[in-house]
Amino acid sequence: MASAPHGDQATAENGDDAAAAAAAKRPRAPITEAEIRAEFAHHDGAVARVNNGSFGCWPGHGPRGARAVAAPVPLAVRRPGLARSRAAVAAAVGAVDASEVSLVDNATTAAAIVMQHVAWSFAEGAFARGDAVLMLHYTYSSVKKSIHANLHKWFFCPSAVAFLHIRKDDPIAAQLHHPVVSSEYGNGLPMESAWIGVRDYSGQLVVPDAVDFMSRFEGGIEGISRRNHDKVIKIGMMLAEAWGTFLGSPPEMCGSMAIIGLPGCLGIDSDDDAMRVRDMLRNDFKVEVPIFNNSRGTEGQKMAKDANGDQVTGYVRISHQVYNVREEYEVLRDAVNKLVRDGFSCSKLRPSGKVLSH
Repeated sequence: MASAPHGDQATAENGDDAAAAAAAKRPRAPITEAEIRAEFAHHDGAVARVNNGSFGCWPGHGPRGARAVAAPVPLAVRRPGLARSRAAVAAAVGAVDASEVSLVDNATTAAAIVMQHVAWSFAEGAFARGDAVLMLHYTYSSVKKSIHANLHKWFFCPSAVAFLHIRKDDPIAAQLHHPVVSSEYGNGLPMESAWIGVRDYSGQLVVPDAVDFMSRFEGGIEGISRRNHDKVIKIGMMLAEAWGTFLGSPPEMCGSMAIIGLPGCLGIDSDDDAMRVRDMLRNDFKVEVPIFNNSRGTEGQKMAKDANGDQVTGYVRISHQVYNVREEYEVLRDAVNKLVRDGFSCSKLRPSGKVLSH
């Protein structure tokens, strides 16, 4: 049975919405380059970390100068705290109010909520005969949709913080439910997501601090996104020129990430090859970056080739965040150039006797 809405909680949420809005208007001193370096100095300086698309990071000083500790979050603190976090996200993404925002542990959970609804719709006969559901295959694991985002990767939050934004005037809003059923079932997805058992909600409670931290950057999240885009495209073109390849997609289709073709002579002919090259770059060159294989040409088109005429079957995906510096990408550039000069081929990393057929 669904529990009744909590009157005190609704009052607290309304007050928290106003408090969050007032806090957002308070001027903050713009962050300096030196402060950015200091906030993220806990990164391993020996590793070129150009994979923010998979691994985010929060400032070293943490919210209000706090350090992470293991401690329970009392119910009396969690409910108004999560309301403030949802209000902060709502203000940041332009939602009507906090009731349109649900906090979840990661983007995969957000996608699971939507896909669960699709599955139920099939079972309940909601689709008419002849209707089709389009399922898209992604070449990387992170699910990216405009309706949800991973706050750990792009909002400088601790891990296990993401959100789902659904317009409250959309009929589907009342039909979505969290996969973990609790006594809050039926009270709306924001409330269902806020009570899913004995979990550590502390990461979700610092969202207002993360949003406040982002406000110190010129232009806020829009300014950060714009600068990340400009820099990742510039760096991607630098890598493509150095390797005699190209960007894997037009600049206008890139956000804060870009994919660049790798020299065909590396012989990345399978997903296993791509993973072995990634491991080698991490272990031997101290570069953390995803590598992908694409050995299938588009129907009716030939495989793209590099400057030497070799088919490009491997791609590297770089990303840019405020703490990245050009020197990190130059380490990646030089590592690949060294592999080419040394005559490296993925065949040298494959198990003995394993030959790929085309």
